[in-house]
Amino acid sequence: MIFNSIDFIKKLSVEKRLNYLGDKKKNPAIKKEYHSNIMLNPLRLKHINKIDNLDADMITLNLEDAIAPSRKKEALYNIALFLSHLENSKSFIIVRTNPLDSGGKEEIEFLNSFGFDAIRVAKIKTKDEIEKALEILDKSKELHISLETKEAFSNLANLRLDNRFTTVNLGILDLLTALELPQSLLEFNNPTIEYILTKFLIDAKIAGLKPISFMFQDYKDTKSFKKWCEIEKELGFKTKACMGPLQVEIANRVFGYGKIEIEKAKYIKRVFEESSKKGEHGFMDSKYGFIDEPIYRDALLVLGEDINI
Repeated sequence: MIFNSIDFIKKLSVEKRLNYLGDKKKNPAIKKEYHSNIMLNPLRLKHINKIDNLDADMITLNLEDAIAPSRKKEALYNIALFLSHLENSKSFIIVRTNPLDSGGKEEIEFLNSFGFDAIRVAKIKTKDEIEKALEILDKSKELHISLETKEAFSNLANLRLDNRFTTVNLGILDLLTALELPQSLLEFNNPTIEYILTKFLIDAKIAGLKPISFMFQDYKDTKSFKKWCEIEKELGFKTKACMGPLQVEIANRVFGYGKIEIEKAKYIKRVFEESSKKGEHGFMDSKYGFIDEPIYRDALLVLGEDINI
């Protein structure tokens, strides 16, 4: 936990919480593979007090639609307070802001000096908005977006314009509304949903962005959540938005690789690199048959390593 006790914070007015800012700034996250992205409400102090030791690969501190307008400043100042006392975290930490023209610009400017890994901007529609966000954002941090509009959905493959823009999160309920489609379509084996997931995934990959699949709202229905994870893994997803620790555990397990897969990938990486030193990039292996560069690249993907060879 960041604070041994949060009782004193509860007694402070919103404005006075800024008087207790610390000078800590956590190191940037270095992990490349992320399977779970948990959303936390910064009004719930006991939850954000644990961001130094959660099992989620990514943590998103939400300033947008779950926070009433009258409490957005309180949520923002809570994030600043806890981040300013955060020394270490094994998770990649993101702050989800409001749209740029609805307070997001000011939120980014306020948070720029604190220690976290990325800003996630809501309701993005155009490249111009992405460019504006990148201009405001501190250059040490990544930019992520929520894909919730039909404009961004139709043009996702062409949206990337800077290496700091790395990740896109599917807000499927808002997207369905924007497309004037009922949310009741969000069922297993629905062809429209399968198309949306597939197009989102492929267009994100074309753009060089990491796609994160949608949040399943019924956090008690772990059976359905697991099935969505399995479907999305078959499609090619590696990361899913999560609501609560039960979903995090399932996502980490489903999207992660088993011991056998990892050992196979390590073996292929080793023998290919040994062969490559001899000038051979394709050869018959007694254990796994023919191994060439595409097989090697796939092994690197399993190991979460750079495939630009």
